[in-house]
Amino acid sequence: MPTSRHVSYSHNTLAIIMGGGQGTRLFPLTQERAKPAVPLAGKYRLVDIPISNCLNSGLNRIYLLTQFNSASLHRHVSQSFKFDHFGAGFVEILAAEQSFSNTSWYQGTADAVRKNLMHFRNTNFDYALILSGDQLYRMDFRKIIEAHEESSADLTIATIPVPAKEASALGIMHINRERRITRFVEKPKDPALLDSLKLDRESYAGLGVKGDEQFYLASMGIYVFNRDVLFELLDNNQTDFGKHIIPTAIDTHRVFSYVFQGYWEDIGTIRSFFDANIDQATDLPKFNFFDPPVFTRPRFLPASKINGAGIDHAVISDGCIISHARVQQSVIGIRGILREGSYLNRVVMMGADFYDSPSRLAKPENQGIPIGVGQNTRIENAIVDKNARIGDGCVLSPAGKPENMDHPLYYIRDGVLMIPKNGVIPHGTVL
Repeated sequence: MPTSRHVSYSHNTLAIIMGGGQGTRLFPLTQERAKPAVPLAGKYRLVDIPISNCLNSGLNRIYLLTQFNSASLHRHVSQSFKFDHFGAGFVEILAAEQSFSNTSWYQGTADAVRKNLMHFRNTNFDYALILSGDQLYRMDFRKIIEAHEESSADLTIATIPVPAKEASALGIMHINRERRITRFVEKPKDPALLDSLKLDRESYAGLGVKGDEQFYLASMGIYVFNRDVLFELLDNNQTDFGKHIIPTAIDTHRVFSYVFQGYWEDIGTIRSFFDANIDQATDLPKFNFFDPPVFTRPRFLPASKINGAGIDHAVISDGCIISHARVQQSVIGIRGILREGSYLNRVVMMGADFYDSPSRLAKPENQGIPIGVGQNTRIENAIVDKNARIGDGCVLSPAGKPENMDHPLYYIRDGVLMIPKNGVIPHGTVL
């Protein structure tokens, strides 16, 4: 068979991206937006990752299933991913809806796909590629589809080797020599049970696993189904792929593992989100945004303007204005404005949806504080959401505070200070 880079599966593969649930663990970032719409690395959104992986793999028929706070996600996708009217490609949003046959919202990942089978049945495809909308990784999906074909699988699950300290929080697979999955345990806590699921060290070389420590194969939440198998396995009331569909399928169908080697991060908590963003400011980030490209909305903003600054390991997005400020190990999002004497250390600043105007500034709720970071303000270990207004002479840090707390002006989650979207921090605030 030709190598995957010479094979096109665009004509027979349908990609289905799960838009996620309420995203409670990412609150307050998900207070007004769906989890896949959360800004990432200055100018992107989380959903850009799976869509770009599809497009870079030659897959251009993509459905995105959404439910909670989906307005901003719909707007981003509709403004970002446009295809030739005469081509077959599309990124189409399927929002949860009530009908005569279904009066409830999505109850889980499998239920979300089941409630949209009417749309999928009207589309020609041999394979359904199920993806998550909130993971950070780069994968050539042609390789997993090719492996799926070669093993004559009914269902293939992408897995990644993880050490024991991470295994108890993930769904762990056990495979035989053919890479067929024989067992699946969701978040195994018992040490004896976990030990029974360990990956045979003699198989490391054949699977391409690098390292000497004991590894376990964790599900990445990426699945390839044969068309008829997908319809068959969803012909019931089971609601979740990981908890219900997959364990059942292992006993009744040919279910195989595709072992992925590379960086993969489930952006499920504020800490994982914060760390993944700050990592972009390092010399060699774990995730490469440069090549192949990650696609997003073209905003046609001007180049950023630096009016004197001290910048040490930072990502500066388009349309920013930085005036005699210091930035260290931070990410500055689009239209980010830093005023004279401000200092940011380990800060994810998401920027703004607009440049300020006299009419906006005059609104009473904005307290006369312009958008961005004020003069002589110091911020450390924080996420500053979009359109935030932070006054002059402020000191904002989670140091000395609980790991998690709520305040009228801010939140702390996983030890990270959070200034919410459209938040206003008065002049002279010291936290």
